[in-house]
Amino acid sequence: MSWVHLWCVVAPLLASVLAQTTPKDEHFHEELVVRPLSGDHVNTYFQFTTRWHYGQKENLYHTQLTPRVIAELLQQFDVRELHIGLTQGLWRYETWGYPIVEATSGAEMWAWFKGHNLTDEAVDKQWAQLANVFSGVLCASLNFVDNTNSISPRHLLRPQFMPANQEKFVRYASLPREIVCTENLTPWKKLLPCGSASGFASLLNSGYVHNTKYHSLGLKVRTLCQDHDEDNCILELTQTANLVYDLRLLEQSGNDFSLRRLFGMGLNGYCELATTSKIYVQRNELGARYQLVPLPPAEVQTTRGGYTVLYGVYDMQEQFQDQGERLFNIAWLAPKGEERRNRLKPAPPPIYVHRYLLGQGQERGRIVTEVTNSHYAPLPIVVQELIPWYVHAYLHTLNIRRRSMARHEYGRETLPFKLLHYAPGKQRELPTHLEIGFVLPGQSSALITIDVDYLVLKWLEYPPDANHGHYINAALVFSSLPMGTNYSALPLEGHLFAHSFNATRPSYVLGLHTEALIVSLPTPDFSMPYNVICLACTVVALAFGPIHSVATKVIVVVRPTSAGPRNFLKRLKEKLFSRGGQESTPMEGKREGVVLDDPCPDEKADGDQEEEREGKEEAAEALIANPFESLSSAACPTVWDL
Repeated sequence: MSWVHLWCVVAPLLASVLAQTTPKDEHFHEELVVRPLSGDHVNTYFQFTTRWHYGQKENLYHTQLTPRVIAELLQQFDVRELHIGLTQGLWRYETWGYPIVEATSGAEMWAWFKGHNLTDEAVDKQWAQLANVFSGVLCASLNFVDNTNSISPRHLLRPQFMPANQEKFVRYASLPREIVCTENLTPWKKLLPCGSASGFASLLNSGYVHNTKYHSLGLKVRTLCQDHDEDNCILELTQTANLVYDLRLLEQSGNDFSLRRLFGMGLNGYCELATTSKIYVQRNELGARYQLVPLPPAEVQTTRGGYTVLYGVYDMQEQFQDQGERLFNIAWLAPKGEERRNRLKPAPPPIYVHRYLLGQGQERGRIVTEVTNSHYAPLPIVVQELIPWYVHAYLHTLNIRRRSMARHEYGRETLPFKLLHYAPGKQRELPTHLEIGFVLPGQSSALITIDVDYLVLKWLEYPPDANHGHYINAALVFSSLPMGTNYSALPLEGHLFAHSFNATRPSYVLGLHTEALIVSLPTPDFSMPYNVICLACTVVALAFGPIHSVATKVIVVVRPTSAGPRNFLKRLKEKLFSRGGQESTPMEGKREGVVLDDPCPDEKADGDQEEEREGKEEAAEALIANPFESLSSAACPTVWDL
């Protein structure tokens, strides 16, 4: 038996033994929610939750299911709650409804700090160190989080840890330029107890995850302690992966899809360390037109705030009780011949937002945020703006105009502020922080505008692709809904998706993100230095060759061995009647050089050969003494043989 076959037999036994030896105060749950969306889209939501009742604080150094890096950070940086999101794409609220976990494009991070004798300066230092640590843990650019893009929200973000009645500090930052790729998914999966070898995480293949229309990776950590008892606490770690597939982009015929087509493979089992492993499939609304194969063994009907949803439940631990079956697949079969235009269109959600820029040129502009309330009753709205330091915002231009949804243009009617917090930015040091609150009447829209100026940056402050533009962070919009239409977020006290079933409350806190904006700042011509370098190098290359040749080569004078007749007829006669027929050649063993001959053979008369030889010797000596002067004074040019 080979080592591979032996390991296949021993590995499940070791996993089962480890699961039995895991303490009862530490639990791991894995869940998958599949929801068909409008426009031939499918939403798949993964949630992995680890809860650890660690008791005394010193036990944070001895972990089993919880990653040790998470426990050590809580011990070192006094963190009580941490949220990190890495998202690519934009969630479409008007057509897809609300997501289970909200996230913005790029990277987003906020944390609550709580400890004894903490100050703002100490929190800023711990905040920067915490971002640097998770930059390495998740292979993201969180190391760029600093005071230039961080704020301290006053009214928008509420703590989710316990107890939260003592002095606490919060920091928030976002990097809309961050790109999410495979190098973020791999370390994110390594934080799971089973990694990507088994369980629901085995479906998260990078080739299929990053080909989606929207994908988001999330990480949330919070501590739940009893009042004034730091030795009776629970550490909760939640990892989420939210994906939206476009069925029209998949290589398939018709409108059918399955787990294998979405993720490239079937489910190979469940994590042996998991307490529960369940798949929830929505069967009503847009999911009612699909036939599931195989049928779910159980169904759950939940009503939340007057909104009813029917889910089919697949328990993977029951499915894989038999050791023979090791692959599981769910297929959604649509009716044949169904036309796209006859499909059900969902009703718009109660609240949705948009954002865009106005203005011309690269000097000034206007940021516009539009909030729409399709509900019949007025709703409270709180908006948070984080404007980078290279964009100057003017508070006196802030305005909120209102229009009815029956009209297409905004009039002069304005809405009063119920809440206003403004912290001006500082060049290269602090961003502009703005929080506003107002009441939006039913069946109406609000247009929030503020005028801005664009700063001229230093040439070292531009990114490598300067002409791509600079980003303005997405705005956060929070509201409180009186009903649960399209609302699927988990309750504050819950940690599993099943805890949202029948979780009716007097109101439901809703958080939304707008689009991130790109502004074109005044950008210099970065190609000019390149052109100057190319031109200078060309001139140097052309001048180097001749200068090097003149400076290094030596001129050597070579005399002819015999002086023959200079007249053409005499030379011809000498050629014909010479006995040896040999021509005079330069001296052997010497370097070729300049052969000095008669400067003007056609003008010179026949003379004495002895005088001619003496004249040549004098000319050679003069040439060696001063070659350039002798050549310039010659009556006719001399032949150079270099």
